[in-house]
Amino acid sequence: MSDRLFIFDTTLRDGEQVPGCQLNTVEKIEVAKALQELGVDVIEAGFPISSPGDFESVVEISKAVSWPTICALTRAVQKDIDVAAESLKYAKKGRIHTGIGTSFWHIHHKLNSNPEAIIERAIEAVKYAKKYVEDVEFYAEDAGRTENEYLARVIEAVIKAGATVVNIPDTTGYTMPHEYGEKIKYLVDNVKGIHKATISTHCHNDLGMATANTIAGVINGARQAEVTINGIGERAGNTSLEEVVMILKSRYAVLGIDTGINTKNIYRTSRLVSTLMNMPVQPNKAVVGRNAFAHSSGIHQDGVLKNRENYEIMDPNDVGINESAILLTARSGRAALKHRLELLGFELTKEKLDQVYEEFLKLADKKKDIRDDDVALLVGDATRQERRIKLDYLQVVTGKSLKPMASVRLDIAGEKFDATSAGNGPVDAAIKAVKQIIHRQVTIEEFLVQAITRGSDDIGKVHMQIDYNSTIYHGFGANTDIITASVEAFLDAVNKLPVAE
Repeated sequence: MSDRLFIFDTTLRDGEQVPGCQLNTVEKIEVAKALQELGVDVIEAGFPISSPGDFESVVEISKAVSWPTICALTRAVQKDIDVAAESLKYAKKGRIHTGIGTSFWHIHHKLNSNPEAIIERAIEAVKYAKKYVEDVEFYAEDAGRTENEYLARVIEAVIKAGATVVNIPDTTGYTMPHEYGEKIKYLVDNVKGIHKATISTHCHNDLGMATANTIAGVINGARQAEVTINGIGERAGNTSLEEVVMILKSRYAVLGIDTGINTKNIYRTSRLVSTLMNMPVQPNKAVVGRNAFAHSSGIHQDGVLKNRENYEIMDPNDVGINESAILLTARSGRAALKHRLELLGFELTKEKLDQVYEEFLKLADKKKDIRDDDVALLVGDATRQERRIKLDYLQVVTGKSLKPMASVRLDIAGEKFDATSAGNGPVDAAIKAVKQIIHRQVTIEEFLVQAITRGSDDIGKVHMQIDYNSTIYHGFGANTDIITASVEAFLDAVNKLPVAE
């Protein structure tokens, strides 16, 4: 049996069924290209007969994506299959995904049919799809609640009819992991010709067991997993791609099953889908949530700073996150405060650190979290005044019909340097002018703006992270002029770079 698990992503089909998460064709193409870069094997691009928009999306994604298989969903209806085949005409590798309900509830209460008639319809659908494409996947809807003996008869019949993949959906998220695993094993052991097809999992999360069920299925012989980015999907969602992939990566020594996913693209793809679908990722979401690599307990922070593996079973870099987050709260210890101070460029004696820590605890009792500017204020402005590179002058010209321009003068170790630059906006123009002077190849990784006070004369607070030689440096600035605050934040980070020789 292959030790390779194929990743079938249905973010653009099942995932898009979440109310309010519909994408237009251009957005779907953007997601499809990201999925290709991520390394998914199959992209289920839509349900072509459901709407002209879905049909167009499958057509355009087929044109835009080069190597993954493009899959189109149908019912076991000839007209559905005809339309799906037409939508896939530009696909380099096309797959028709057809199927029908097999549980007691679906056969008798949804389809008003009988078990023998369902098998005949399944066979006819597969054979009809086979006229268009070689790669035909069959889904036994509500297989999770289908009796194993009958399910095996259905699966054996469709494989004989030409199905290359057989999908065993836990459509309602009802099964327990051991039940789902046993179901897959039953098919492996009892379906004649099962080796001719790939068994696929498709689990829903109604009871929070989608990932566990999927892994149970894989352990028992499934070699394709149908998943979505961030676990989005109908009702409580689908199996999460990132969870399955990272379980197999983290436990490879035990399971010995690999995927073709470029895990360093996971976080970026997660954020893209979240943004385009306007569906925030819950902070405690496994792998990609804001808190997945965040530590606030003093004991945990100290352990992570000594050795990441004390409290982290995954390296955040493996999923595209630069570093673990050490959050400063009332539960944080001296080690975490010292770490944050060092990131901000402060080196304190033990006595000074003890003094600042006492003040920090008082402030932490009043605020939910402590930010970089709060820490800097606790230490004092002395270090900030001794910066090597200072902003001496800044003038910006901008407006509705004007090209934004910025003139900057920097004081570098007592010597003055001037530069002028245009930009996409006043902040961009000012930062570009600064870059002309400092001659350092830096990239802004994060740029956050917040208000400290209220009203039109707010003090704007800017947090900035820059990347230099694969190392992250933090900076912040505060000013009633947000452009000045942005430049100050950029310079604050730049001042922490190693001095160029």
